[in-house]
Amino acid sequence: MLRIGIPSALFYYVYYPLWKTYFDELGTQVITSGKTTRKLMDNGVREALADACVPVKVFFGHTMAISDQVDYLFIPRIVCLNKKTVYCPKFLGLPDMIRHGIPGMPPIIDVRVDARERKDSILSAYYQVGKMLGKTSAQIIKALLKAQIKQFKFQRLLCGGLQPLEAIDNIFNGKHNKPPDNQGQLKFAVVGYPYIIHDQYISVAIINKLRRMRINVVTPDNLSPLTVRIQRHASPKRLFWTFSERTLRATRYFAGRNDIDGIIHLSAFGCGPDSIVDRFIQLDNYSSTIPFMSLTVDEHSGEAGVSTRLEAFVDMVKRKRRDIT
Repeated sequence: MLRIGIPSALFYYVYYPLWKTYFDELGTQVITSGKTTRKLMDNGVREALADACVPVKVFFGHTMAISDQVDYLFIPRIVCLNKKTVYCPKFLGLPDMIRHGIPGMPPIIDVRVDARERKDSILSAYYQVGKMLGKTSAQIIKALLKAQIKQFKFQRLLCGGLQPLEAIDNIFNGKHNKPPDNQGQLKFAVVGYPYIIHDQYISVAIINKLRRMRINVVTPDNLSPLTVRIQRHASPKRLFWTFSERTLRATRYFAGRNDIDGIIHLSAFGCGPDSIVDRFIQLDNYSSTIPFMSLTVDEHSGEAGVSTRLEAFVDMVKRKRRDIT
C-alpha cells in the first residue's frame, strides 16, 4: 500500500479532513507528522531559510519527521481558491524549497491549484493526483465526493464552536469533544492565521491557557466562509494575501459583536503580511470599544512570558467590565 505523507502544519489545519479522506478512499495510507515539538522545531530552523517565518520553519521540521516513512509527500502548490486573493509566496514555493533544500526527500506531489486559470482547477488538481496514483476516473470522482462530504462535516463542527484539532479528533478518532461553555464568563476572539493559532507549540497553547482562566474562546475558524466574505473592513483596498484578508474580515465581525470582551491578534515574527495586518487592525479602529492585544511569537517565545501577558490582559478586561457594571 502506498504511503502518503501530510505534514501537520500550514494547510493541515484547514484541509486535512478533505485530504485524508481523499487518499483513504483511493486505497493509500496517510501518515502525518504529529504535534510540533522542540526537536522538530530545531530541525526545521536548521534547514529552512534564515529569513523564513516560524510556520515555514516548522513545516520543514514536519516534512523531515516523516520523510523516511512515506512513498510520497503531499505538498500541493495552492495559489488561489477564490479568484481574488493569493496565498503567501513562501507557500507557493514550499514544494521547491523542500525538494531542493533538504537532501533525501521522497517524491513530492505538488499539483498546482489556481482558480484564476480555470473554473474546475480544484477538480483538475485532484484528478491529476488520482491519475498519478494509477486510479480510474470513477475512483477519483467517488473519492473526491466523499472527501468533500467529510470536509463539510469538519466545517460544521467548527461553526459549532470546536477548534480544528478538536474537530479532527471527533471525525477520525471517534472523540466527542464539545466546546467548553463557561457561563457568565468572558469571551475572547483570538484572530490570526490558523496554522499559528492552532499549533500548540508555536502559539504556546494560547487557547488552552485562556480556557484554564475560564475564558470562552472563538477564532476565525468558527465562522462560516460566507460570514467572513460579507464583512467589510475599513481598508481602502483588498489585501493580496488570502489569510491576511480573512483575518481582517473576521476581526471586523468580532469587533461588531456585543458578546466579545477582548480581541487578541496572534502573529508570527518574520511574517511580512502579518505585520501589515496587525497595523491595519489598529489603524482601522476595529476594536475601539473592545480591549485589544497584539501578541507576536517566534521560535524563542517562552511560555512564562506569554502567560504573564495573557493574565495581565484578562485582569484588565475584568477590571473594565466591573467598572462598566
